[in-house]
Amino acid sequence: MSVRAIVATIGVVLVTAYAALMAVDALVLYPLAAVPGHPLSQIYDGLARADMNVALDITADLVMTGIGVVLAILAITIGLRGGITAPALASTLLGILAAGAIPAWYSGVFLGMDIADTYAPGDDAQTVWPQVLFVTSLAALVAVPVIAIITARRRRVRAVAA
Repeated sequence: MSVRAIVATIGVVLVTAYAALMAVDALVLYPLAAVPGHPLSQIYDGLARADMNVALDITADLVMTGIGVVLAILAITIGLRGGITAPALASTLLGILAAGAIPAWYSGVFLGMDIADTYAPGDDAQTVWPQVLFVTSLAALVAVPVIAIITARRRRVRAVAA
């Protein structure tokens, strides 16, 4: 297996795991934290009775989380077919992870606002997972220029050696 294939596989797995965590937090973990002592089905039923469009909230969350996975698959398809270097492919996938902070914030808004309007949860209605996603995005953002610097130094060393 080539280095590019390994980078592609790891990158898609990471982006997919990020997206899955984002969806599970927004659709399962946050509602359970916001309305403690109630099963998820009861929370969703209460939202529906309050005329909240739960199906739209779920769809919006799943679309937002799926965009990153689709982008990652497109990136590796183009990257592996087009001969993009492993560092460039890694940087692209890390960029997708870094950009995931935006939908990670928005994914909690759709269902979260309906829960807030219906159940009026307290300030302690939180999970740690959005912070995990944000820290992951920050680490990915920091890693992109690090890869660029390491790649440039390697090229310079090769050019001097040649």
